[in-house]
Amino acid sequence: MARSDSFFIRALVATNVVAYNEVPIDLGSYVNVLSKDILRIHNIHVEYGAPGENIGGLTPNVQSEVNFQLTTQSQGDLVPLSNRSVIASGQLNFACDANLALTVLDDNMNAGPQDWTNGYLIAVESIFLGVDQGLAALSQISVILECTSETMSQAAAMALSLSQQ
Repeated sequence: MARSDSFFIRALVATNVVAYNEVPIDLGSYVNVLSKDILRIHNIHVEYGAPGENIGGLTPNVQSEVNFQLTTQSQGDLVPLSNRSVIASGQLNFACDANLALTVLDDNMNAGPQDWTNGYLIAVESIFLGVDQGLAALSQISVILECTSETMSQAAAMALSLSQQ
């Protein structure tokens, strides 16, 4: 399969109050290593919370965060960027003053495919979107992945073997 035009994969994971939660994203339609079909993720865009949802669970003078990660293997908790299965991770940080007014709000992508020269190659049939938060602040996280399908070249096979999976 030659390189395709960009297409988009969407996923949503519920935050499960304050425990780690993840959902698989099926890529079987795009990835088949035997026929050398692989996926390249170029960009990830993240939406924290449901549309129109306000940050809940606020406590006076408390700072907290909502974290997400996208990995090539299922995880039981958030893992650091040094874990070879991490494709992307990020967090939304927030803090409240004594009157419950938001004083700090920061959206930070720790790492994502858009940070790399050629995106991120995927040769597994499922990836995993995980989320965890310090307070019961939001109900969900959604992502949109901008992807292309391509045929695995010898260079791509070497890149995959050196970097992950």
